[in-house]
Amino acid sequence: MDIDEYNGTAVMRRTVGERPRRSWRSWLIGRPLPTADAPHQTIGKLIGLAVFSSDAMSSVAYATQEILIILAVAGTAAFSYSIPLAVAIVVLLAIVIFSYEQTIHAYPSGGGSYIVARDNLGELPAQIAAAALLTDYILTVAVSVSSGVAQVVSAYPALFPWRVWVSVALVFFVMLVNLRGVRESGITFAIPTYFFLVMMYMTVGWGVIRWLTGSLGTVVNPPEMEIVQTLQAVTPFLILKAFASGTSALTGVEAISNGIPAFKEPKSRNAGITLIWMASILGSLLLLITILAHQIQALPSESETIISQLARTVFEERGILYLLTIAATMVILVMAANTAFADFPRLSAIAATDGFLPRQFTYRGSRLVYSRGIVALAFIASALIIIFRASVTRLIPLYAIGVFVSFTLSQAGMAHRWWKSGHLKPGEEKVERGSTLRYDPAWKYKMVINGFGASVTAVIALVFGATKFSDGAWIVVFLIPLQVFIFSSIHHHYRSVADRLSLEHFGAYPRISRHRVILLVGGVHRGSLAALRYARTLSDDITAVYVSIDPNEAAKLQKKWEIWGEGVRLVILDSPYRLFLEPLLEYIEEIDEQRQANEIITVVVPQFVPKHWWAKFLHARTADTLRKVLLNRTEIVITEVPYEVH
Repeated sequence: MDIDEYNGTAVMRRTVGERPRRSWRSWLIGRPLPTADAPHQTIGKLIGLAVFSSDAMSSVAYATQEILIILAVAGTAAFSYSIPLAVAIVVLLAIVIFSYEQTIHAYPSGGGSYIVARDNLGELPAQIAAAALLTDYILTVAVSVSSGVAQVVSAYPALFPWRVWVSVALVFFVMLVNLRGVRESGITFAIPTYFFLVMMYMTVGWGVIRWLTGSLGTVVNPPEMEIVQTLQAVTPFLILKAFASGTSALTGVEAISNGIPAFKEPKSRNAGITLIWMASILGSLLLLITILAHQIQALPSESETIISQLARTVFEERGILYLLTIAATMVILVMAANTAFADFPRLSAIAATDGFLPRQFTYRGSRLVYSRGIVALAFIASALIIIFRASVTRLIPLYAIGVFVSFTLSQAGMAHRWWKSGHLKPGEEKVERGSTLRYDPAWKYKMVINGFGASVTAVIALVFGATKFSDGAWIVVFLIPLQVFIFSSIHHHYRSVADRLSLEHFGAYPRISRHRVILLVGGVHRGSLAALRYARTLSDDITAVYVSIDPNEAAKLQKKWEIWGEGVRLVILDSPYRLFLEPLLEYIEEIDEQRQANEIITVVVPQFVPKHWWAKFLHARTADTLRKVLLNRTEIVITEVPYEVH
């Protein structure tokens, strides 16, 4: 034990040697880790790509399909627009990646859009960014898992009626793996991620070779496309709507900037390289899948995905390579949920530290992860899957609005950061809450790029909100302001409590001049005498109180108290209507009204502690009931005196 003295105050510090006991949780999620192990739980670039990029990479499984679904209202001839739209999406991806690469180096502590908005745009934009991102992560789990199950249903249609419960089971499986820790979950999911990349590049690579050699052909027995009652003309608005739907491919690109602390040193450099890898994979796969889908004349359908049509066309029907491709796609889509499970708890912890979410989200579990955030995410996402019947098309309208709101705020915040940087002198530094601001000679160039990116993503968010509003996007449009209101309310509560607890301008409490004790007795026995012994250590002013329901029992108690009560006065409250709590509370309130200044009242309650856990249900929890009722009385203390009954 180390003992330090400072200003005459002895401070003793000791390291607790006790370790958590092994339980069923240890078997399920692993042995508890000490805080000192936190630096060893970080991950490298290859594992980081699996943990934080699976969401972005998996979006190629449905982004092309979402473009074609919108274009379908103008007929199959409009599908030719999918290729230039994919090119435009890749250009937008490059702009967004540029912004987040700058964010990674500027804000190495993580937090992404939330931190950028907080430090550069203010508290309200930060709350909007947090609401948008948390909504995005919840929907990431729901959409990715539902899409993964859709891939399996494409191969095995008999599973269609069970798709909802299969999806929920997968959500809780991913939750369980993440509760084991970031490093362990990353290692667990790394092999499936690279298996997906190998199979996807094999599929599109062989497809390109067959296309160039003229042997690719078209989809055999294509699925039925939903019949459009009235074909529409190809309009700029339709193209913009299809572009907005296709930009769902960008979901998840902010994940790395949120999870920088999970990387090994140098954190920012490793996170930045991983971000570039992820963008290159995402952009190339999106372009190749869209081009090949157009060449094989794939049709958007709920019954069979574009990836399934592409794989069985490239590999010529449903052979082993087709099944491996579908399995890899299903796995990466389920793993996309892992990205949300990695980032949702971290962002929740940051927001909770700032006082916008309950403080409980800042606590690390036994495996050094924010377990409360992980569990909350699993339950909320499962509820969405059940409500929307695991339909990707029904969930997508809810999905991308939050993504592009966070993109817009992040890039607008970075643009403002470059503006602030340009107004510093060379060599001058300004320490802000989340980073250190320095002069950047290229600030104008960077500000223009981020400003342009913010404008584009803002337009996409508005298009999503307008075009998908009646399809379900109204839910997100309503939820984000509701979350901001909740954040503000929680923040106001914490600030109010902090002000009330502050020691600033506070002298000291006056000493307690008198202590009055009320001892509740339900009978005269060893437990009540143990409570009486404790009450005597507090004060000589003790009143024993008994609520009488049966006069005969009251008479017996009075006789026994005269023998064993050690002269302490006894008050018997006659209750002709056999009420117990109400007469007791009335008496306590009467004593409280007569309480003098600097006087405190302690209600002492004998409490039986039975040997067996089930026996506690056989005894009244009087102290608990009184504590709930008298909680707002600042000068009344409820004390339990336990007495173990063997």
